[in-house]
This record gives sequence, C-alpha cells and structure tokens, in this order.
Amino acid sequence: MRPAFLLPNDYDAEEVLRQYIPEAALRKLDDSVPLDLFSELRPVTSLFIQLRLAEDKTTVEVYTILRNASRMMREILCPHKGELNKVLRFDKGCTFLCVFGLAGEKLPYESLHALQSAIQIFNSCSTMLGEREAVSVAVTSGTVFCGLTGHPVRYEYTVIGQKVNLAARMMVHYPGLVSCDAVTYATSRLPPYYFRELPAREMKGLRHPGTVYQYVGIPEESIFGMALTKKRSEYVPLLGREKEIDLFVSCLKAYKALGERHILAFEGPMGSGKSHLLTELAYLGQAAGHRVVAMELLEVNVRQSFSAIRTLTARALGLQDCELCSDRQCMLQTKLRGTIEESSYCLLNDVFLVKFPVSDKVREMPESQRKTELHSTWAKVLEKAIGAEFGIFVIDNAHFIDPASWSIMSPLLQDVSLFTVMSLAPGYARTESFCKAAAENTTSQQITCLHLDELKPSAMVQKVCQGLGVVSISRDLARFLIQRSLGVPYYCEELLRCLCCNDMLLFRNRRRGEKAEDNWENLIIEASALAATSSSSAGNDGRVCIIRPDVNLENTMLPASLKEIALAQLDRIKPLKQMVLKFAAVIGPVFTTQLLSHILPTGVRPKMNCLLNTLVSDNILKRLKSTEVPEDVQDPTKGPATSLRAERGVERPSLSKTTVEQQSGVLAFCVLLLREAAYELWPERQRVALHCKCAAFLEQHAHKCKSCSQGDFVAFHRFAVTSTQDGGSPHGPAAQGDSRSWEALVLAGEQLKRARTHGTEGRFLAKSEQTTELPSKTDGKHNGTCECKAIVESVLVPLARHYMAMGDAARAFYYLLECAAAYLHVSNSYMALMKLNEAEVLRSSVEKKVNVIARFEEATFFSLKGEVCCHMGRLKLAKKMIRKALSLLKRQFPRTSVGAFVKPQLEKFQCAAYVARRASSLPQEAR
Repeated sequence: MRPAFLLPNDYDAEEVLRQYIPEAALRKLDDSVPLDLFSELRPVTSLFIQLRLAEDKTTVEVYTILRNASRMMREILCPHKGELNKVLRFDKGCTFLCVFGLAGEKLPYESLHALQSAIQIFNSCSTMLGEREAVSVAVTSGTVFCGLTGHPVRYEYTVIGQKVNLAARMMVHYPGLVSCDAVTYATSRLPPYYFRELPAREMKGLRHPGTVYQYVGIPEESIFGMALTKKRSEYVPLLGREKEIDLFVSCLKAYKALGERHILAFEGPMGSGKSHLLTELAYLGQAAGHRVVAMELLEVNVRQSFSAIRTLTARALGLQDCELCSDRQCMLQTKLRGTIEESSYCLLNDVFLVKFPVSDKVREMPESQRKTELHSTWAKVLEKAIGAEFGIFVIDNAHFIDPASWSIMSPLLQDVSLFTVMSLAPGYARTESFCKAAAENTTSQQITCLHLDELKPSAMVQKVCQGLGVVSISRDLARFLIQRSLGVPYYCEELLRCLCCNDMLLFRNRRRGEKAEDNWENLIIEASALAATSSSSAGNDGRVCIIRPDVNLENTMLPASLKEIALAQLDRIKPLKQMVLKFAAVIGPVFTTQLLSHILPTGVRPKMNCLLNTLVSDNILKRLKSTEVPEDVQDPTKGPATSLRAERGVERPSLSKTTVEQQSGVLAFCVLLLREAAYELWPERQRVALHCKCAAFLEQHAHKCKSCSQGDFVAFHRFAVTSTQDGGSPHGPAAQGDSRSWEALVLAGEQLKRARTHGTEGRFLAKSEQTTELPSKTDGKHNGTCECKAIVESVLVPLARHYMAMGDAARAFYYLLECAAAYLHVSNSYMALMKLNEAEVLRSSVEKKVNVIARFEEATFFSLKGEVCCHMGRLKLAKKMIRKALSLLKRQFPRTSVGAFVKPQLEKFQCAAYVARRASSLPQEAR
C-alpha cells in the first residue's frame, strides 16, 4: 500500500509522486504525460472491506493480520485487474479500499469481476479471522473523481465521489455480508438468484441510496438450470441474420437425411446478437422435430472445473427438473443403468449434489487413479446423455468452457454423430482453436466457423421500429443510432433504452390529410416526421417516433454499459496517445491539426504529428483527404463520385490536391463511442478551459467566405451585440488567421455535412435527404466559389456547442442565430429550423435571468423564425413571428402599399445617419 506522504523541500515533487501512483496506472504512464492531466472522471467499481478485530490483539498481531490480508487481497485482485488503493486502521479493526477500472486497467463486465473478487476476499478473510461476522464487504459502481488530491507537497492518488461514500456506508450498515448497490446488480448481468434483496436502512449523508442486494455467489442448485436467457419473439422475425439461418437449415437437413455430424460455430464480439441467433436456431430445431438441449455459460464457469460438462449432462439427463437430492439419485440410476458400475456412482456425488454411498473400491483408490476413473465415468455418462436419441446441442458462450470439461467433450464431439451449434467471442483460446480447426482440411468438413457481420442500416432501423412499435423514426434519430451502434444490436438496444428512460422520444400518430394547429411546436414535429425513415411500406399512416423538440442528441451522455466498453478499448492505448485523443474529443468528431495544436500542452506539440500517424495506423483515427460521396449513395448513371466542390463545378485555384492534403490536416474519429467516452473523462474545470481555447480559435473564422463578403450571416450582428452587451464581441474577419486554417476548416465542414447527410448509413439515409433540405428564397444566389456551407458545419455549429459547454448562454444564443441564418443563406431550411429550435430551448432556460439575451437578438430570433416559416409555406405563422420581431424593435407592419414603399426608404436614411454619428467611436473593422 502506498499512502499519502510528505515531501522534503529539496525533492522534485513530480518525480517522487510518480513512485506513489498506483501500480496499475504507473505501468502504462508515459514520462511526458503531465500529472495534472492524470485526473479523470471515470466509471469505476469500489470495494470497501472492513475487518473487525478482537480488542485483546496486540499491535504486532494487528500488523501481521494487515500484512497477510493485504497480500491475500492483491493476489485475488491481480487477475481481475483490481487495485488496493487505501488501508485505514481504526480502534476496532481496519478498512481496505479496492478499486476496479483505474487508468490502463479497465475491463468489460467490471462489476462481475468485482463481485467475484468480493466473495473470494470475504471467504478468505473469514477463514483467516475464524469468524464470518467480522468481515463486511460492500461493492458500488459509478462515476467518481479518480486522480490526485491534497496539497501540492502532499499528494495522494485516490477515488472520491458519492459512490465511494455509499460503499463505506453499506459496509457499516450491512455487517457480515457481501452487499452491492443496484447499479452493480444490474451491470453484472448475473441471474437474479445470485442475489438477495436486503432491507432498506438509513445511511448518513445519503437520502436515496437505492436498493441494496446481498451477493450470495453461485447457488449449488443453479448449476442445472443454466438455459438460454434470451427470449424469442413470437411476433417479429430475427432481422439481418438470413444468411446464418439458411446455413443452419442446410446443415440440419444433411444431419437429418445422412446423419452427418457437424459443429456450427458463430463468432462475433459482445453484443453482436449471438444469443438471439442461437435462441432462434434452437426454436427452428425443435420445430423440425429434433430434441434440443441448450445451455448458456458465464465467465465464472471458465474457472470452475467440470462446470460446462456438468451442466450439459444434467440438462441432457433432465436433472434440472429434480429439486430434491433423492429425485436426482433415482433419475441417475434410471438413466445410467448398465452404463457405469454401481461402485462408480459415488464419483458423481460432488458433481450432481447426490449422496450415493462411497464404495470400498473407490475408497481404496489412490488420488491419481480416482481422477482417471472420474474422467472415464464422465465420458461414459456424457456418451449416454448424447446417445442416439439426442438431436441438437446448443451452447451459448462456448468460449467459457473450462479446460477440464473440454478435455472430455472434445473427443466425444468429434466421434459421436452429433449436431452442435455454439457461439464464440474473439480473443479467447477456445475461439482460436475452433477457427484453426475449421481452417484445417481434415476437419473442415465437420466444423464451420462463421463470423457475424454488423447489421445493415436498413435492418437496424427495422429493429428499432419493431422495438418501439412504430412504422418510422426520424432521420436524426436513425442517424444517431446507426453511427454510434456500428451495426452492433446490443449497442443500439442500450442507446435506445437510454433515450426511452430519459424521456427523449416523442410518439405521434401520423395520418394522411391530418392538419395540426399552426404553431411553432407543431412545425418542428411535422418537419421531423417529414424526414422520417420508414421501416416498411406502410405509407404515411401509423405511429411515428421522433426526438423531442427540447432534446439535443449530441449532448446525450453515454449509457454506463457502453461507456465501460469504450473505456476498455481506450485504456489499451498508451497514455500519451490517449491524452491526444482526449484533447481531440473536446473539439468534436472531426478536427483539424491546427486547432488540436492550439489546445495541446506545449510539451506535447512537437510529438503531435507522430502520435496522430500512429493513431491513424491503429485505425483509431482516419485522415480525411477528399470529400468523395460514398459509393453506395452515388447515382449509378453518373460514374465515379467526385468531391462536393467538383459537383458544383468548383476548383481551388491556389492549392493543388496534394497541397491541400498536406496542409489541411483534417482527421476524424473512426468510432464515435470512443470519442464520447474520452470526452466524458475530463473534469469539469479542465473541460471548460479547453472549450474556451477552442472557441477563441474558431471565432477568428466565424464569418462568410470571401465570395460572400466575409460579413456576419446576420447582418451587422457583431456590432449590434457589442453595443448592447458587455464583454466584447467575437473576433471578426480582420483576425481570420492564415489560409491553411481556413482551408482545413472548409474540408472539415464538407466532411461534417457528408456525415450528417450520408455517413456510414449510406444510401439508406441518403434517400431522405431530399425531405430535409427544403427550398428557400436564397437558392441560386451564390456563385460557384461559396464555402459558407462548410464553414457553418465546422465553425458556427461547434462554436455554439463550445459556449453551451462553457455555460455562456449569451454567446451560445449568438452563434445559434448565426447558424440558423447561415443555413438559410445556403438554402437548408430544415437545419435552420433545428438550430432555431435549439435557440428556443436555450432562450426558455434563461428567460428568468435579466439581460442575458439582448433585444436585438430576440428580434433577430423571431425574424429568422418568420423566414423559415415562410420558406416552409406557413405564411400565417410567418406573419405572426415577423410582427413579434417588429414589436421588439418598436416597429409595425405597414398597412398600405405606399407605406410599404416609404417605410424602408425612411429606415435606410435613419440607419445611415446613425452610422455616421457612431463612425468615430466604432473599431476599424466596423467602419
């Protein structure tokens, strides 16, 4: 254990501190990583262990117990990548704090590892102290501050947060038990019979601690009932797995007609739908008239000898229905009569929890001979269980078969005429052996190993529609789920569950010819429904799911389960590269090297290009060298895809293609979940400081392109706000920076627009693009060199996001209005509508605060609303919005045609006189 320490004045604090960082993090810590960046907000699992010692123990005995307990805990925690963080001694014993998920040691299913370690530590400490009531263990999971605390000369690396406090309270209020909170219970994904709900108790400093459970481990009776946990839907088919089902059906016909044995293995990562597929195949096997024995293994089974073969044999013999020991004995004697000798029945006592009398033959056997006899008996029992009457054997998570079981099962599976279907996950020795066997010529006839591909976007949208019970979902929702799920069904289910639990979705019935009330809220809903992606040919009728108007999906926090998976991938990256990813995550999914260099620490900038090249070679980042439209969204009659500039007939006269590629330095995250997990690691203070740096850089480019006069998208916006608000205004075109930054931002903007309209979802979502870019009166007014469409994506939209993260509502509102005006400028009324909706939500949140939003901003807001309504054919609503804008400026609509002609001329004259009076007081750029 490494406690907090006091440094002498002549010591290098940072150098000594590195010696006291936990070993799990120190092993992967690069010397060039600044220690102030080593503090993170991480989801971890905390274990508090309390040992109550007798009062008569001497100091020497106490320290001996502490030393032995610490050594024992380290041995248990090491395989699970846990870390002993603190040892605290008090008058009646001592307390240990163990942490799972520190930097560099994140594992999927972290809660499961923590519970397994907790029960082992509880049993070992109880044995060491000779009293179970003297040991208490509490397990909690959640996001906490993980990093350095204390005075600069007295640092300590630890975890701090409400979840850590909850574990400490549970340890005290539930003595003599292994207790856990509701989050650990849910994320462990263990069957409910592994837990027992505990009575609620008041805890100091915690008003609503939630349900507390006791973890009892694996009950002995549960070893016979490990059936497939996934339930097959009787109403909807399994989507996207037609190829796998056809392969199973063809193998099943050969097995039924010719009796050919076969092992059909499906390999896929966690969440790829292996369990659902095996459930479907088991149903098809039963429907074809075959006997099917199916079981599911857990990670704990791989460390339990004979657990897989015991479960298989028990289910094949029907022992899962026998609750009493006597019933199991009668069943075994009936099924195994003539298969093994009666003297060998006692070898099955510990395996099947029966009480056959120990025969003299077995009692006199040496240990080695008894082990050999046990293997022989197992083989006979298994061969009897999978005899001629047996049909199909289904194993889910076959990579968790323990070595002892596999040594018996392997020869039998190859010799007996048997049809076996199993699922495997990559990265396990059992999976590698199956793939190797399937590739060999001698066994390729009997083993087929098929990798499960990602679901196609169309199948993913169908799956979402089926789960929600709707005929279509909005395009924004479809894009959000497809881009983040990466074709993995489990990811999509978790994201959708998170949206539903947080009430972020809105359902409405859509019927042909239906007319809703003419107001702004219904306009938002109808525009989203218009851009809906249908899952069937149901036409315009039916229930539709859209995103609630007050919800911004870009600000949605990752579900805890997906964040754990993404952090496990992130922690496999070296710390210096991981730090670069964390800084890039603040910028956004697409970033330029110029902006990244601007926010990186000074000592890391010289290594930036080398680190980025390594991340690109590792397929974590990708370089954006062109803006070609993906092949699956091309018009087949037009030949190869070209860049968006080429489609407009535009070329960059000053820079060749090679030069642009070298100077642009535009990169993007390959996996959006990885970027979001890295972003959420930042503590709030550091995160706000980085957003401030990003905003200062981007403000230099927050204007129109050269061909559009480089002004504000809202005319004279910066000067009107400067005259009505304190705090200055954004930098104007006079400080626009070098041309390389502008070129990079243009390229990044084109990629961001493509990701919004096409992206990984390809043709499926590209078809609905025509429903989102609605006609506008600005069509055709730009010449061929306009770059505003890219700038709004890469500068204005990120600026609004950065200021929202900083908590600066006035600046965020300013740039949301600029975004809306820019989208109208480039003829995209749908996106203008969405940005005005975000502005409406922000305006409502700060409505009660005084002088946050200027009157000119309010008037501009309603004016832009009126323009959008006009473009979308809502003239009555447009008049209402324009009248509100004019009333804020103390103006009115002209009542006659003569007034309509005279009023603009008068206002121009007044404006010119006003500008002349203020010319001397305005800055140079305003003049």
